Amino acid sequence: MDLKDIKAIIDLMKKNDLSVFEMEKDGFRLKLCKGLGDQPVVMSSTAPAVANGPAGGSAATESAAMKEIVSPMVGTFYRSASPDSSPFVDVGTKVTEDTVVCIIEAMKVMNEIKAETSGVIAEVVAENSKPVQFGQVLFRVR
Repeated sequence: MDLKDIKAIIDLMKKNDLSVFEMEKDGFRLKLCKGLGDQPVVMSSTAPAVANGPAGGSAATESAAMKEIVSPMVGTFYRSASPDSSPFVDVGTKVTEDTVVCIIEAMKVMNEIKAETSGVIAEVVAENSKPVQFGQVLFRVR
């Protein structure tokens, strides 16, 4: 699913006066909720992988002994909540499935990205305030 598809869904939500839209397909989950001022809030994530490995579309995939936290969407990667805040995580930070590791801004919506795996951050791969693609590695966890 690309940005054009999401915009088309948002247009359909407005046209049909829907406040919530949710779908899941091939391990990709998208949930749109109408926010304040009738602006949709976009939340998307990938479901945990089935036993078939990285092709399952999981946000945390195995890479030898390392696990990878990958971007569930296209957007701009931010390591902290604001430019003067400290990063959510750094190398050596312990994370659990619910630990917020970064923010990805997509269509002026700030999406908190959770680790969806447990371990210790071994590497920060993505560059702060730079664009990221769907499936791009953001962090490596051991």
